[in-house]
Amino acid sequence: MTAMAPTIDRTAIGGPMVETMTGPLATSDLGFTLMHEHIIVQSEGLARNFPSVWDEQASLDKAVEMLTTLRSRGVDTIVDPTVLGIGRDVPALLPVVEKAGLQVVTATGMYYFNDLPAYFVSRDADEIADLFVADITGGIQGTDVKAGILKCATDAPGVTPGVEKVLRAVARAHLRTGVPITTHTHAATQRGLEQQRIFVEEGVDLTRVIIGHSGDSDDLAYLTKLLDAGSYIGMDRFGLDLFLPDEKRVATVAELCRIGCAERMVLSHDACVYIDMYKPEIIKQYAPNWNYFHIIDHIIPALLDAGVTQTQIDVMTRQNPRRIFENVGTY
Repeated sequence: MTAMAPTIDRTAIGGPMVETMTGPLATSDLGFTLMHEHIIVQSEGLARNFPSVWDEQASLDKAVEMLTTLRSRGVDTIVDPTVLGIGRDVPALLPVVEKAGLQVVTATGMYYFNDLPAYFVSRDADEIADLFVADITGGIQGTDVKAGILKCATDAPGVTPGVEKVLRAVARAHLRTGVPITTHTHAATQRGLEQQRIFVEEGVDLTRVIIGHSGDSDDLAYLTKLLDAGSYIGMDRFGLDLFLPDEKRVATVAELCRIGCAERMVLSHDACVYIDMYKPEIIKQYAPNWNYFHIIDHIIPALLDAGVTQTQIDVMTRQNPRRIFENVGTY
């Protein structure tokens, strides 16, 4: 494993800071934050090999338009956990983010459910962690943009050897840098519990972890297990009724707020400007409300109608994101 980077006190100037695509940001300036959104999601390497499948400039122009509109609607920050496996391209997106003026926290990590790219077969978790640490301390893909969060994924196949290697690498990079962890899970098979187990084995404080896509489940027993262990849970797929209808998502968040769990939830859509996993007509038919604006336009009013207070909404969209990024320590 490579030598540790020099210790840098990230709270020395102006209070706690978080890295964004446009530079360090005081956590007090995060504002209204959607904690799990993407900008561009692509099959890794597809467009480079078959350029005809994607109109890059049209997508980037659309991204400027949508992010600018999102900012004008009162969203200050999004966290974009796009990493290796779903087409992370920070150099292409940096001009988009600069033009739009939205604060974007970007990620390092990997998004694979089973086998990893061949490069990683003979490399262990510590060597993978070195790559993540370099993204956090030095910059991503030849830019000065530093990752502000770590990302890993477990889906229906469970903790395969490849997935486990990434989970442990993410945990070790977290321990070396203090950067928080956010995850993709398959809530129907309760994969978040497996993630928590591995993180604990690696010495991670689970209060530094967001178990993502927990909002795909309305199983309160499962969700409260995740919460009782200390993690935040991502109620972060509003608009994806294929996994769970919004009515049930709203009812679940409202019940968890009622029993005092607002301080452990964050809200988002897991939406994007462009995704090649599904044809546009399929998204239009089966997920017409899956977009950046659904929470503002429909979900917050529905939560208020369900008995969630404005204070609790502010906790989930403003205070919790700030807390997640404030306890970053030094690296």
